[in-house]
Formats: sequence, structure tokens, C-alpha cells
Amino acid sequence: MTQHQVMRIDTSALNRALVGFDTMFNDLEARFANQINQTYPPYNILKHSEDSYEIQLAVTGFEKDEITVEINQNQLIIKGEHVDPQTESSEYIHRGLASRNFIRNFTLAEHMEVGEGKIKNGVLTIEIYRVVPDALKPRLLKLKSE
Repeated sequence: MTQHQVMRIDTSALNRALVGFDTMFNDLEARFANQINQTYPPYNILKHSEDSYEIQLAVTGFEKDEITVEINQNQLIIKGEHVDPQTESSEYIHRGLASRNFIRNFTLAEHMEVGEGKIKNGVLTIEIYRVVPDALKPRLLKLKSE
């Protein structure tokens, strides 16, 4: 049986050498550090077209008001805070549905905009679109003749 160990790389020396790229290494390190052993809740990422995506997150057992979706710069942060009523008179014989709190982060690429979010059949669906500004789109130059 093999064990996987996380190796931490000190990027501070490299950051000093690459002026302007320092945040890229910090963001990369933070992204992978936060993804280790983060498997709950399960999710899908669908690509509908070149500029249209969808994130599906399994939130079975959570009410709509227990889920928050926040967009902070290039981060999509989904939080589930389960409110467990203390007035339950039933006892679980088997509890297979997870009801633990979670935070799931998704890093968005440039020019990505978060659209509508909805919950249906225990699945949270969030639409994401790529909206490239006209100034960055390829264009044809009109030629003049003399």
C-alpha cells in the first residue's frame, strides 16, 4: 500500500526573480492545497459550448436557505450550513445521507461570468459563461487601396 505525501515547495525565492508573477505561484499553491481530500459534496462540470458551462453540486438534504453562493473576484464559493433541528423525536437506525457543512471553491478563468443558480432534485446547478470583451476578440482589418 502506498501513501501519497504532499510536498510543499518554497516559491518565495522564485517569486523574487519573476516580478509580476508572484501571485500566480501563491494562487497555484493555494488552489492545490485546498483541493486535497475535498471530495464532499460531489460535483460535475459540464461544457455545453465553447462559452457555456455548468457546475452541478449534490446538495441532497440541504434546504435552499442553507446554501449560499458567493462570487469574490475569480472565486466561486459555495457554502452549505446545515441547520439540524434539535426537536427530532425520531432516532436514526441508519444514516447514509451526509448532512455535514461544506465549503467548495471553484477558481474561474478570466472573462467568466456566473449566471443563474437553481436547486432541483437535490442538485444545485450554476450556469457560467465566458464573455470576452470586444476589444480582445479577433477582428479583421479593412484594407485601403490607393
